[in-house]
Amino acid sequence: MKAFVDKDVCIGCGACTGICPKIFEIDEDGLAIAIDSQISKELEELAVEACEGCPVDAITVE
Repeated sequence: MKAFVDKDVCIGCGACTGICPKIFEIDEDGLAIAIDSQISKELEELAVEACEGCPVDAITVE
């Protein structure tokens, strides 16, 4: 499972980083980015929660 952030949609609210800071962080542009590696099993539920909690639907988890 991997997470992706659409930076054209992201508003930089930080909801994803608040839910799962091990996967998401805010970059120098003030927008969210996701780690570039596979998400570990123990973080999959939090990744999905962050995806569902994004107010602008900028996150995809697959």
